[in-house]
Amino acid sequence: MAAPFFSTPFQPYVYQSPEDAIIPFQILGGEAQVVQIMLKLNERIVAKPGSMCFMSGSIEMENAYPPENEVGVLQWLFGKTITSIVLRNSGPSDGFVGIAAPSLARILPIDLAMFNGGILCQPDAFLCSVNDVKVSNSVAAGAEGFLRQKLSGQGLAFILAGGSVVQKNLEVDEVLAVDVSCIVAVTSTVDIQIKFNGPMRKAVFGIDNAVTALLTGPGFVFIQSLPFHRLSQGISRAVTYPNMRENPKALIQIAVFFLMAYVVLLSSLILTDV
Repeated sequence: MAAPFFSTPFQPYVYQSPEDAIIPFQILGGEAQVVQIMLKLNERIVAKPGSMCFMSGSIEMENAYPPENEVGVLQWLFGKTITSIVLRNSGPSDGFVGIAAPSLARILPIDLAMFNGGILCQPDAFLCSVNDVKVSNSVAAGAEGFLRQKLSGQGLAFILAGGSVVQKNLEVDEVLAVDVSCIVAVTSTVDIQIKFNGPMRKAVFGIDNAVTALLTGPGFVFIQSLPFHRLSQGISRAVTYPNMRENPKALIQIAVFFLMAYVVLLSSLILTDV
């Protein structure tokens, strides 16, 4: 019997760690991708909570709190997840794990050993990792205020990007201007300067293309064509605006609300003067 049309043969990419361990993996799909990673006995991966899509029966999963997360409490206060999941193959035979992107995103494999052991990413870019990868988050201002996640070590990391992905290799002193929201990751050798296009209030209110990053080489830059916030804004407009046009009563209710608020405010001012 022929295999179902949705059955994808496993044709892995091969990652060789500095310890000469071979880790085969395969990235499946075009959008909202899944990375399938093969694990031998006692091999493990660390992943973002909620990202596990499927796994073989020999895989054990547990929650872990990364000790390097120095701003974990602050992240927790702002609704960020500060734990990770660890998936380990405890069976005698090879196992596999499928880690899925949480949205319409592409998965990029990053061999940190090829990038001098460090790379700076957009917030929440990290999806999962194999071997020696440390994930640290920053709340600093400046460039790191926009690229708040740093991956370091000598292992293999998988990060997320939206839309089409462009990789640029900048030469020494070569300058590239990129919209800040379109930057997925840069290597540690790239110098980053932030430029505000107009008054700073445009950036505060989230106006597109208000902030540009001037990237100076040498180093690598990974650029995404569709940041997640632009996708979510487009969906929100498509859902909200037609409903407003089809239901004019909602506009009248909003107008009445603001009119009543104005009357109450004006009355309080008059009574205060009296």
